Amino acid sequence: MRFVRYQENAGPIRFGWVYQNQVGPIDGTPFGEYRRLEVDTPIASVKLFAPVLPGKIICVGRNYVEHAREHGAEVPQIPLLFLKPTSSCIGPEDAIVHPPQTRQMEHEAELVVVIGKKGRWIPAESALDYVLGYTIGNDVTARDLQRLDGQWTRAKSFDTFCPIGPWIDTDFDPSDALITCRVNDELRQMASTREMVFTVSQLISFASTVMTLEPGDILLTGTPAGVGKLSPGDQIQIEIEGIGILRNPVVRDSGHM
Repeated sequence: MRFVRYQENAGPIRFGWVYQNQVGPIDGTPFGEYRRLEVDTPIASVKLFAPVLPGKIICVGRNYVEHAREHGAEVPQIPLLFLKPTSSCIGPEDAIVHPPQTRQMEHEAELVVVIGKKGRWIPAESALDYVLGYTIGNDVTARDLQRLDGQWTRAKSFDTFCPIGPWIDTDFDPSDALITCRVNDELRQMASTREMVFTVSQLISFASTVMTLEPGDILLTGTPAGVGKLSPGDQIQIEIEGIGILRNPVVRDSGHM
């Protein structure tokens, strides 16, 4: 099943489900009891939002060997975790805003895990039982600030630096799916999820040894090699085989002094 958050005309933003390019509401929430109502609206006619409002955005660094190599960094011996603020989260077709503080804003295409139930000290063998589904994410990064600061909070945390969407797919198999990223139709990134250093199960289990995972938390699983610069006017498209496509334009920040 595919869950969305959507708005029809000027109505309320609500959870829905998608079937054959049609969308319909659900009564309830995907994180609890719900009832599917009739799919009666073309999905092209509604506004899609980030498919979940995450409680936590947990990210993983250097989880693909070639990505670590392109930055001259060692592959971690254990998962390298960091956080992004929830204020960085936007949805499909929303604009990524290029802040004035950086001259090297880059894309990072990633598979995103959406946690479905609460867990702590989760065994890797049962970790997928805690997953509601999967979506697509972009861990946008101000690379020059990441190098300058020596830690990653500022570089990863600007508003709009975490696009996710277009929906949560509950039937997706994360073991071997192709991830591609195109900027203005130029292929930038292409790899399979099978190339991850740490699997989805291992990442969930490890993260749960640090913090309690709650329904609605999201886990970005790392990016393949090929990250590159984004500039105002660019259009970025990230596709994960079996999920779909996440598209976002890039605009200049017009709100600073």
